[in-house]
Amino acid sequence: MYAKRAKEIFDEEIRELEKLRDSIDTTFDQVVEVLYHCQGKVVMMGIGKTGIIAHKMAASFASTGTPSIFVNAAEAVHGDLGMINGKDVAVLVSNSGSTNEILNIVDPLHRLGCTIVAMTGNLDSPLAQRADYALSIHVDEEACPLGIAPTTSTTATLLMGDALMVCLMEMRQFKAEDFALYHPGGALGRKLLGRVKNVMTTDVPRVRTTTIFCDIVREITDKHLGMTMVYDPSRCVGIITDGDVRRAILKYNDVQITAADIMTPSYKYITKDALLSDALAIMDKYNITTLAVTETEETTEIIGIISIHHIIDFQS
Repeated sequence: MYAKRAKEIFDEEIRELEKLRDSIDTTFDQVVEVLYHCQGKVVMMGIGKTGIIAHKMAASFASTGTPSIFVNAAEAVHGDLGMINGKDVAVLVSNSGSTNEILNIVDPLHRLGCTIVAMTGNLDSPLAQRADYALSIHVDEEACPLGIAPTTSTTATLLMGDALMVCLMEMRQFKAEDFALYHPGGALGRKLLGRVKNVMTTDVPRVRTTTIFCDIVREITDKHLGMTMVYDPSRCVGIITDGDVRRAILKYNDVQITAADIMTPSYKYITKDALLSDALAIMDKYNITTLAVTETEETTEIIGIISIHHIIDFQS
């Protein structure tokens, strides 16, 4: 019963969001350019539930390379305007575009020299008319059965904010390394900030091309990495994994086979200073669980091994 109703609410909101998507025009381009070239910070302002969305937008912008703060519109006229200067861009969020607390700060912001961007559901509203740019977040209907509680309109505002944020990220060529600088704590920060050298083992499993099968198995077992590198005599020429061992058992009857018979000559590697996220991406792409580690891209000497288990333990 309730699950069915929930799906109907999802459908209602999605229909409205699709209409909003189709209404996006060149004003969006102009707003992105204004935000990108802002010499100060982006000041998100709102009140009530749209204020909560504006607060989230400010946090998202700030964490992805666009300096941004949130100022409650009701507090702005009681001193918080002091946080704002003429180099800032003020984004005023109001679905109706006629909220008194919002309108009361338009003239002071203009006097400060701020560029004003309105995000409103009514482009004919006083806010839209007095702003430098007006971005529509209009929806025809709220998902609320009374048509009163902000539901679809706040979702639309949130989505428009996300669209602005992502466009700005792409314009700034914002990378995972940049993101990590703003998220040093928690599992996400450890994942993004962690480097291969922080978790790799330097106890590299090693056999020679002439090593016989039983000694290959012993080396793989003793080092607990499910693999061993193969050397000839001191240059690394291949890799043998657990999978190679199982396939060798099925293929060969001769227990005197050597590492040269079953190794894979090409192997994947990564440098010690690479991000753990890069290591995970390579493992995922090639469906493997370990990587050899080199000092640099130009050197071939194996200085360590990193496994998926090392990364999981580091992030937990």
